[in-house]
Amino acid sequence: MLPHVMKAERLKWKRTFIPKLVWLTPIVTLLLSAGLMGGNFFQTGAYNWWYTMLLPGALTICCALTVEKDSKLKYHSILAMPIDMKTIWLGKILTCSAWLLLITVVFLIGITAGGMTLFGNSISIGNSLTGSFLIFVTFLWQIPLCLFLAAKCGTYMAILLNLVGNIVGVAALADGGLWFTFPYAITARLLCPTLHILPNGLPVQDGSELLSTGVIVPGVTIALIWFALLTFFTARWFKRREAK
Repeated sequence: MLPHVMKAERLKWKRTFIPKLVWLTPIVTLLLSAGLMGGNFFQTGAYNWWYTMLLPGALTICCALTVEKDSKLKYHSILAMPIDMKTIWLGKILTCSAWLLLITVVFLIGITAGGMTLFGNSISIGNSLTGSFLIFVTFLWQIPLCLFLAAKCGTYMAILLNLVGNIVGVAALADGGLWFTFPYAITARLLCPTLHILPNGLPVQDGSELLSTGVIVPGVTIALIWFALLTFFTARWFKRREAK
């Protein structure tokens, strides 16, 4: 049943902006970095733009548009279906997760190609692959949250709240000792030892404690726990619509 729900969700995306975001967002990121940074700073600048602003914005838009059509119809179209509401909600989460994986791969290909052909690789391919994987895994928890925010508060408020959360996490907590208490700070903290990039986009100094790889496993674990908890509780919230 779940694969059919995911297929139905993808069909709803056909006339939305979601498919275009998969290639448009990475291209904008790479062009911004090439124009504003370039040279040896192309890859580090692109990653910094990517995980702090452009990917969170694109992901929130994807989640918001995923619930927009159903919310405009007051969810009557799916309430009439003989499918458990939790399954429908899980289908939305998994479909957005597949979208997140795809856009991550597109960005990885673009930043690797740009480094190899134009600007040189300031980040090794292995580290870039690891960093992109960590971005994907540590962003998953934002999907159920953004779907919930979009359903409760609307598209614009969901985008605003998620972007503010990302900016606060990156700017205020990522390089401190309390990074693990705020999920928005996890990605930036794990990229310090992986890509050797500080949350402000500057390189991490040699000998800095921020280069310790010991944070990676705890960070990934915490992010996945957040993903599981938010998926569980938002699915329970969505199921209650059957009683309304």
